[in-house]
Amino acid sequence: MNKNIPSTQTTPGTPSATSAPKRSLTPRRRAREYALQGVYQSLVMRRAGSLPNAAAIAKQLAEDPGFRRCQHDLFQGIFAGVLERTDELESIITPALDRPINELSPVEHAALLIGTYELAIDLAVPYKVAINEAVELAKTFGGTDGHKYVNGVLDLLAQQLRSTEIQAGQANS
Repeated sequence: MNKNIPSTQTTPGTPSATSAPKRSLTPRRRAREYALQGVYQSLVMRRAGSLPNAAAIAKQLAEDPGFRRCQHDLFQGIFAGVLERTDELESIITPALDRPINELSPVEHAALLIGTYELAIDLAVPYKVAINEAVELAKTFGGTDGHKYVNGVLDLLAQQLRSTEIQAGQANS
């Protein structure tokens, strides 16, 4: 088991008791990390056949001392947005996968949901930022090469979802 996988068994907001070296986190990065942890918990509960309680998960995450240093509105927007649109986001992601979505690790699954949410729904986030942030989440919390998979899938989705933005960026280079 990867020591950096968030779980309900570790203190929310920290990768684990034997955490990786400390990182400098912006309030936006911290918000995405908490959102990943919340989405992760929701996915694990769904896979176990339970109905996740978004309010209870958000409350648990908010109890972590580090949570006060995150950008709360960004956390809430991503966390609630992903949970409200999970089925829609999964239908966008699934054609880009080489395996059934439930065979993804919950960390990669959560990172893909967050990245796809920002690519498809939150158009104020530049596509490169959406991809990079999801990849960084997968690097921090996921398995050894999970971030490469997340990057490949989101790159493919960005071509479909943000083609105009990508073409405009290429024309300006």
